[in-house]
Amino acid sequence: MNKSIIALKTIVRREVIRFFRIWGMTILPSAVTMSLYFIVFGGLVGSRIGTMHGYDYAKFITPGLVMMTVITNAYTNVTSSFFLSKFQRSLEEVLTAPVSNAVILLGYSLGGVIRSLVVGLVVILVSMFFTHLTIHHVLIMFLVVIMSALLFSIAGLINAMVANKFDEISFVPTFVLTPLTYLGGVFYSVEMLPPMWQSISKLNPILYMVNAFRYGMLGQSDVNIGISLLMLTVLTVLAAGLAMYMLSRGIGIRT
Repeated sequence: MNKSIIALKTIVRREVIRFFRIWGMTILPSAVTMSLYFIVFGGLVGSRIGTMHGYDYAKFITPGLVMMTVITNAYTNVTSSFFLSKFQRSLEEVLTAPVSNAVILLGYSLGGVIRSLVVGLVVILVSMFFTHLTIHHVLIMFLVVIMSALLFSIAGLINAMVANKFDEISFVPTFVLTPLTYLGGVFYSVEMLPPMWQSISKLNPILYMVNAFRYGMLGQSDVNIGISLLMLTVLTVLAAGLAMYMLSRGIGIRT
């Protein structure tokens, strides 16, 4: 078997075993948190809102909650894993092995993608206790989830490379990722906003991911699905290119 394939399988296998071993910290919290979202927003708040774009409010927010979980877990998984490897100096074993930068990037990213898919599936199963789900276009749903998870897995790797202490790996999720996610149309339609804020919201890339996934699930989107997929593709390519450049130069990982 090709050495690169063996190395890739080894990295991915290690990442998957790692997050399954501590499933109480990596998988269970998302299920509990999403249940609370459905109870509070889908039940209590949703009963007062009624419907949105003709859909029950709990059903309307389901795609956004799934994407919020996917994005957060993909980012967090790679950031924590790569930074800990760097901090414990076990990353040096990977860097000195005959493993290409592309394999390192893909291996860690696939670990993040797999965890986000597992947790996303858990959230979908949880949502079935609160609303009746329908699927409009399964291929678009799958494509958006994979591309979004890959994008934020790569972004998490970049964050882990430049971080020098634990505080720096929590800064982006807390002060950048969380606000963008909540302002990305998870709990509302962007059409509800005044024109100026609609224009500002459309600068938020997460808005396009949430709406693309909502289109795949419900057939409804506030933005053009083609533009959403194009933006996802461009951002993923740019992030991968930056990560490859940083790995090749040893930025943040070589002294």
